[in-house]
Amino acid sequence: MNRETNQPLLKVRRDKKLPETGIRKLLIRGTNWIGDAVMTLPAVASIRKTFPQARISILAKSWVADVYRLCPDIDEVMVFKSPGRHDGVMGKVRLAQELRKRRFDAAILLQNAIEAAIIARLARIPIVAGYNSDMRGWLLTHSVQRTGAIREIHQTRYYLEMVKALGCEDVAPDVRLEPNPKDNALAETLLKKDAPGDGLLIGMAPGATYGAAKKWFPDRFAAVADRLVDDFSARVLLFGSAADQESTGRVQERASHPLINLAGKTNLKEAIALMARCHLFISNDSGLMHVAAALGVPTIAIFGSTNPVTTGPVGHQSVIIRKDVPCSPCLKTSCPTDFRCMEEIGIDDIYQAAQGMIR
Repeated sequence: MNRETNQPLLKVRRDKKLPETGIRKLLIRGTNWIGDAVMTLPAVASIRKTFPQARISILAKSWVADVYRLCPDIDEVMVFKSPGRHDGVMGKVRLAQELRKRRFDAAILLQNAIEAAIIARLARIPIVAGYNSDMRGWLLTHSVQRTGAIREIHQTRYYLEMVKALGCEDVAPDVRLEPNPKDNALAETLLKKDAPGDGLLIGMAPGATYGAAKKWFPDRFAAVADRLVDDFSARVLLFGSAADQESTGRVQERASHPLINLAGKTNLKEAIALMARCHLFISNDSGLMHVAAALGVPTIAIFGSTNPVTTGPVGHQSVIIRKDVPCSPCLKTSCPTDFRCMEEIGIDDIYQAAQGMIR
């Protein structure tokens, strides 16, 4: 196994690197958000390249499980059922008991929380590795210091550099999701039901978690959608979870043309199948933005309060629309002043980018 890396950002003691032999069953604790899950995939690829013969299982919440199910480097997705049977203290104990029965040789924690380390130790996994975040360093057998420099790079490299510091192989920080061929029929069924016709298929995700400061204006999303329908006979699909229904509903109400509002009506697997068919995807900084870019769909990503240097889409056909204002990125959930980071992004900014990508 090649342990050499090019100018690593992180270093650990040689005796704290993962052993080269003896790891046959390996558990990865996945992240809890869709976008973060996408950005961990290069780290997962690195782990697979380092331990090609190991059986790799990933523990993840139900709402991100379908992202990991599309990853060819994972043998098994175990669902952390919370809400559900793994809720509360006794639920975590129950989960640890379930993991203990699997007799994992090692656990690599991509999630930063102390809870992940506690569960791994309760499961009596002999090797527990990860960042020393959330005051959990004493629970880890192989701890990687989380430096200031590592927090300033893109999240794909944030996770990748951690596993490299543990001795895992270097890989390109590229992200690529390949839809399951079995989902083609699912996509066809959904399109016939919700978006019949043969016009250009354009997806929009006007919602976002982590507060209103990440959201561009519904009336401007609607205006862009109307122009795309007028100029390209596009079919516009509005994507999001049930929590995004207010955002998608406002876009739908303000549009002159009928838009297809799918928010809360599809699960992640169905949304991915439909997104893979889109010719263009327009989104705020959100988990679905990362999914679309990873699917290879041309993606326009709208950034205001957040930082594209650390969380921008990784796809090769992605364009970031952002205005250089002094208060951005502030990383706040709501704007305390004049919301200029979004106010200065006009309808023409997005439409012209969309027009260029379509043509």
